[in-house]
Amino acid sequence: MAIADVPAYLHLTSADVEEIAFELDVIRRDIEDALGAKDAAYIRRVIHFQRALDVAARLVIACSKSKTGWLVGTGALAYAKSIENMELGHNISHGQWDWMNDPEIHSNTWEWDMVGASAQWRYSHNYRHHVYSNVLGMDEDIGYRLLRVTEDQPWRLWYLATPLRNFVLAAMFEWGIALHGLHSEKLRDDPAVMAGERRTFFGKVARQLSKDYVFLPVLSGRRWRRTFTANFTANTIRNLWVYVNIICGHIPDGAETFDPAVVKDETQGEWYLRQLLGTANFKAGPVLAISGGHLCYQIEHHLFPDLPSVRLPEVSERVRLLCEKYDLPYNSASLPRQLFRTQRIIHGLAVPRWVYAAVGRLKR
Repeated sequence: MAIADVPAYLHLTSADVEEIAFELDVIRRDIEDALGAKDAAYIRRVIHFQRALDVAARLVIACSKSKTGWLVGTGALAYAKSIENMELGHNISHGQWDWMNDPEIHSNTWEWDMVGASAQWRYSHNYRHHVYSNVLGMDEDIGYRLLRVTEDQPWRLWYLATPLRNFVLAAMFEWGIALHGLHSEKLRDDPAVMAGERRTFFGKVARQLSKDYVFLPVLSGRRWRRTFTANFTANTIRNLWVYVNIICGHIPDGAETFDPAVVKDETQGEWYLRQLLGTANFKAGPVLAISGGHLCYQIEHHLFPDLPSVRLPEVSERVRLLCEKYDLPYNSASLPRQLFRTQRIIHGLAVPRWVYAAVGRLKR
């Protein structure tokens, strides 16, 4: 059931909550004070690597004559697109690099390589999701209006189509993000603003589709089919990987949901605890971590969404120690384990509760 009182759920006193908030604030200040030239060099290095890999991958796709060359080029392009979307687009749009005061690497100016407009995503994600994380009726990232991921969501007949809906969402995740961002603009309740946002949305879609499926294939001349199919395949792989990163950080067993009552008079400490309870980590090496925007540290990202992603590994060590000190849950497991747990929840909740009872009786 949705949690209505976070401190009570964790058996913490008000003094405990204040002390936890203080210690987490110290972690934030320590990281902010340590940011400098090394961090700035990191993000610029990632940008140069991603762009070089993108160009190299496209040259391999267009120039190679073998199927192996196409596969290598497409795989490299998918990896480059994943880095651009997650380590760059997602994290820059969070304001993680605004402290550099570089107009080219700033949350207000960066536009990512996806069909959705980054400005619309920033509102739906940075505000609606991160401020009201996992609060029922307030955080629309809970199931993305497509999936039932908690028993607090009433069961409906259409959830029986969850296997298909889940697959389509994963394969076309960039479209889900784009439409999600546009939908969130309706919450502003201003027709004039909404009309402008629709123009922004369709303009970005037209530019993105033209680039991937018209302009770049035309540049390939007679080999346009190779470029067209490579772009489509790379986008699909990127979508699947982004989907895995997102759901493994929010849906596994132990990722809690909350009653809207928790945000009334919520203190900073209670907000921290809600982020901790509602998220999960998975284990990933450097190659996977960078391509996923370091969202394998989803707990730390939700605690400090505007801290540079490259700093999250060291933050995680301190957060884990804090959790041990106060006997707080720290939801972390291998990637296959977390992925299995998310799919078990998504597909298990697609059927009504009485089905479980019937299956249980059959087993006996």
